[in-house]
Amino acid sequence: MRTAKIERKTKETDIVLELNLDGTGKAEVSTGIGFFDHMLNSFARHGFFDLKVSCKGDLEVDCHHTIEDVGIVLGQAIDQALGGKEGITRYGSCILPMDETLCLCALDLSGRPYLNFDMKFTTDRVGEYDTEMVREFFYAVSYSAKMNLHLKQLDGTNNHHLIEAAYKSFARALDAATQVDPRIQGVLSAKGAL
Repeated sequence: MRTAKIERKTKETDIVLELNLDGTGKAEVSTGIGFFDHMLNSFARHGFFDLKVSCKGDLEVDCHHTIEDVGIVLGQAIDQALGGKEGITRYGSCILPMDETLCLCALDLSGRPYLNFDMKFTTDRVGEYDTEMVREFFYAVSYSAKMNLHLKQLDGTNNHHLIEAAYKSFARALDAATQVDPRIQGVLSAKGAL
């Protein structure tokens, strides 16, 4: 089973996260930020990942620490669950439509972290989720998981749809990249290592 359980406690957040890459899309998420819970539930459902997240954060300050730290822990869990990455397809991409919105996500589980983020939001927040935290979340995930991650808004105006399309396209791309292909011996790299 490609699973991971990560616990992280700081003065700002207390997080327990469990991830199963080979799940069915079940999620139990509680972060104290309703819209963030909705996004993590969508990520699990559309990527067919089983995900449990419990986070108690300093929401009296703002949502920043909670969202960023969950991103760090999710990235660590993805990296841990993949182990040595033997047999995985490594690359994944998705162009996801959501009403007027079109979002592209492409990623490489290369072991070399990088985020290329090109999305424009026109409101400061959706619910209790600050829109500037979308980039911070995916930055944290990409660096902790050691993945090359590209997220690009191709079309769209509704901020709720834009953010949800980003999470769902990321889920679909990650699901594709983590699939095991029996043709791959070891890791998919000309160097023989990721």
